[in-house]
Amino acid sequence: MKVLNSSEISPFGGLNFVLKEFDTLNISNLLNENLPCLPHQSKYKWKDILYSFWSIYFCGGDCIEDLSGNFNQHLKGNPFLKVPSPDRVLERFKKLSLPKENFTVPRGVSNHEFSLHEPLNNLNLQILKLLKFEANEKLTLDYDNTLIFNNKSDSRWSYKNRSGYCPGVGIIGKKIVYIENRNGNSDAKTLQNETLSRMFSLLNKQNIKIHSFRADGASYQMNVLDVVSKNVEKLYMRACMSDALAREIANIDNWEEVNLGTEIGYRGDIIFTPFIRTAKRGKTLDQLKPYRLVVTKTERGDKQIDLFTNEACNYSAIIT
Repeated sequence: MKVLNSSEISPFGGLNFVLKEFDTLNISNLLNENLPCLPHQSKYKWKDILYSFWSIYFCGGDCIEDLSGNFNQHLKGNPFLKVPSPDRVLERFKKLSLPKENFTVPRGVSNHEFSLHEPLNNLNLQILKLLKFEANEKLTLDYDNTLIFNNKSDSRWSYKNRSGYCPGVGIIGKKIVYIENRNGNSDAKTLQNETLSRMFSLLNKQNIKIHSFRADGASYQMNVLDVVSKNVEKLYMRACMSDALAREIANIDNWEEVNLGTEIGYRGDIIFTPFIRTAKRGKTLDQLKPYRLVVTKTERGDKQIDLFTNEACNYSAIIT
């Protein structure tokens, strides 16, 4: 873009192209349809609230106060929005919040506080679809929990010995498709099967079919595997080492040398049915299913021999 003649040039003029595209996609109508009705006398619509908030980060800001400080002069008079004060934005956001829900687990004494907000998750998916989210391609969904440390009055002490929250997040590519906040005392394993059930249910309602699922060792649970396998065609999950897993690794006989970049390792695979003992104890043998166990091993520096495999190796295992 070349400016030929202008009496006032904004360093954030490119923002208008983004906001214009939002209007072309009718995102403002989507906001009004999915968010609570505002009083008729309201000076600012949801479009003004959200466009202004997003503009902070489009322009390189990092806090809500930038609306009245760093960017106020440049956003003032923008043809696509009316810029509210930071207090007004925060007030509107606060009214969108829902009460937290409390959960307990068998054999546990902790109170687990979750924030489930299906309406906002649903709105997020609708916006992603408008922004050319390819709902028909073979999609890979990544799930993870991450600790957000803070000193908020309602945050709880985490296993990292700091207070914070531990939200569960679903990501497709670089797009966040699901968020479920949980307090810091609720680790990634706690009630993850229920979180994933809610996530897959919402994706299915939006006709977003997941082809592959990837997760770390916190998802290596019998009930999680059961939920995931019913909703995807392929899954890749880190398997946590156990006696049963170590015995199965000892039966692998098709090891092949692989270059791991910094060292040479060996990779092999075998068909493995995990959680047999857990299923017998819980009388849920119907949930058992065979999976492919892919294992990579490297030589241990201390030469300590594993009791079950009789090898001095470190093992990394993936269930798929």
